[in-house]
Amino acid sequence: MARGKRSNGEGSVYQRKDGLWVGAAYVLTTTGHRKRVTVSATEEAEAWKKLRKKIADSDAGIPVAAETWTVESYLKYWMSNVVATKRPRTVEGYGVVVRRHLVPNLGTKKLHRLSAQDVRTFLTRLRHDCRCCAEKIDASRPKDAQRCCAKGECCKTVLSDRTVQQIHAVLRNALAHAMREEVIPRNVAKLVQVKSPRYDVNRGLTADQAKALLKAAENDRLKALYVLALYLGMRRGELLGLRWKDIDWDGWDEPCAEHTDDFCEDCAEQYSPSLHIRQTLQRVGTKLVFVPPKTDRSERVMPLPLLVAWALVEHWDLQDDEADAAGDKWEESGLIFTTSTGGPIDPTYLRASWYPIRKRAGLDGVRFHDIRHSCVTLLLRLGVPPHIVRDIVGHSNIEVTMMIYAAVSLEDKREALKRLTDELG
Repeated sequence: MARGKRSNGEGSVYQRKDGLWVGAAYVLTTTGHRKRVTVSATEEAEAWKKLRKKIADSDAGIPVAAETWTVESYLKYWMSNVVATKRPRTVEGYGVVVRRHLVPNLGTKKLHRLSAQDVRTFLTRLRHDCRCCAEKIDASRPKDAQRCCAKGECCKTVLSDRTVQQIHAVLRNALAHAMREEVIPRNVAKLVQVKSPRYDVNRGLTADQAKALLKAAENDRLKALYVLALYLGMRRGELLGLRWKDIDWDGWDEPCAEHTDDFCEDCAEQYSPSLHIRQTLQRVGTKLVFVPPKTDRSERVMPLPLLVAWALVEHWDLQDDEADAAGDKWEESGLIFTTSTGGPIDPTYLRASWYPIRKRAGLDGVRFHDIRHSCVTLLLRLGVPPHIVRDIVGHSNIEVTMMIYAAVSLEDKREALKRLTDELG
């Protein structure tokens, strides 16, 4: 067995009986201790090259992993111990990415050997390879229902840029945590850039379209929901999670001896009712769950304009009538917006109300979430300071608020240029 020459601290290289050259040296690990590492090659010079690279990395402060994790084993640990503490929808979404994309494609790789090139190749494949072929989606269908890839007619179904970005983000977050725990020396996913998806911004309604929406919702049992969505810019889950106890009527609901009973219209102006957004309703798997608002700023107290307060009063009366009609089938959930028997409304089923309304309003293609964007754009066009708009709709920061307003309409451009020409003559 031949042994190569070495200097102090350089490690050693020797040849095994099978002819393979092996290099060994002690290097720094992520825990701060020293660990014996080995490399191998068919040529002595190549073995020295690999070994010196390990030593150079260690001398440069780039330690090696203290434990041998595979990508799959670390992702399972990360999901169970880190992601599990997050919001249910986040856990569900991360879980799908890990199961469907990360583990099948990268799971067997050693975590400390995962390279930026591995990540880049993986993401490129996701963007260009047909997912129906790769995941055998068509092949899993009954034979008489197969219609594309399983029959040799590739449907070329590829992931969107946004989905690829989300997959990259999950991997990057997992590796960032591994780096913080000193399991790996660096986050190779951060070294890889992905194509940024193009987001539709400024999909808000014009004032005339907003009026058409309110008119189209006039006779809908959820009219008040659309009023709140437009005037307060509330998210779908926030609306469906609202409870009557979240409203402070500020005395407006107390009997008025002078004019009428509860909610006296003649005295309404002297009161300042408000709404406290404390929870949001989400579908997670097969269950509906109530969770805290999306961000710290999302939990907020909002003043109720008189028009909005009256819409809620009318809805109060409507709900009383529905409770009487349902009788023993009524579920006393305390929610403001419910099914006709008092239970929570599945967020995905809100479309049964929304689609007919948007059609009557001539707003085909407009998403429910665009009502929230409309609140932002209309307020900003009225000259309301951005930081106030941010607090009204509960954005995490002012950049999100302004991004929605970033793409101005042709009419906005026309008005701006008209003002310039008027000024310059």
